[in-house]
Amino acid sequence: MPIKCYKIIFLLLFICQPSYAEQSVVVVLHGIARSSSHMEPLVEVLTHNGYKVVNVDYPSTDYTMSQLVDIIYDDIKTDISQAPKVHFIGYSMGGIMVRGVLHKYRMDNIGRVIQLAAPNGGSEVADAVHDNPVYQAIYGPAGQELTTTSSQHIKELVGDHCYYELGVIAGNSSIDPVSSLIIPGDDDGKVAVLRTHVEGMKDHIVVAASHTFFPSNQVVHQQVLHFLEFGKFDKAH
Repeated sequence: MPIKCYKIIFLLLFICQPSYAEQSVVVVLHGIARSSSHMEPLVEVLTHNGYKVVNVDYPSTDYTMSQLVDIIYDDIKTDISQAPKVHFIGYSMGGIMVRGVLHKYRMDNIGRVIQLAAPNGGSEVADAVHDNPVYQAIYGPAGQELTTTSSQHIKELVGDHCYYELGVIAGNSSIDPVSSLIIPGDDDGKVAVLRTHVEGMKDHIVVAASHTFFPSNQVVHQQVLHFLEFGKFDKAH
């Protein structure tokens, strides 16, 4: 076969090769007392950039976090079993759920993992209101596990180390001045920046985003896409 024909075949194979995004599944988990619809702005961005997205609805206020780990895995295991690469993005408590699932159900095809405003060390806001009957009714058993005094429980749930590349995005813009008064240091209105850190994480960045609006924040979207592709955040801007 002439050399020119080989070049043409190689070029066609290169053009037809699926992109990194097209070969990947991204599992997205919402926060406590939320639903998958809250994550739709981020899902649209991921889909537009070629990722297949599994936007999970799970009963975040009906069970303990340990129980939710099993519920979530049972829901996603079919979608992720055949994917060449599976990434995870978890918002708020969903970030803890992601790490809990990956700790209990180790995955060989794991890609990159991103936490958005996750209270890895608990939240002082939960400390202040966890005994309130209204809070208990709204946030259920898992809400009781988000206090700073439950941080050891969280560590046991998610394991001692990350066998995957973990990127953590924290926020320092609050629309809840009352909550921010009881949170030490910079915070997003619900979670202190210092309590988002994880030992062994690959990268960490703080953006001007409030806790509630993390999933719709454009800077968050840009950083998510950058970490998924390069394994680090874009700190040049």
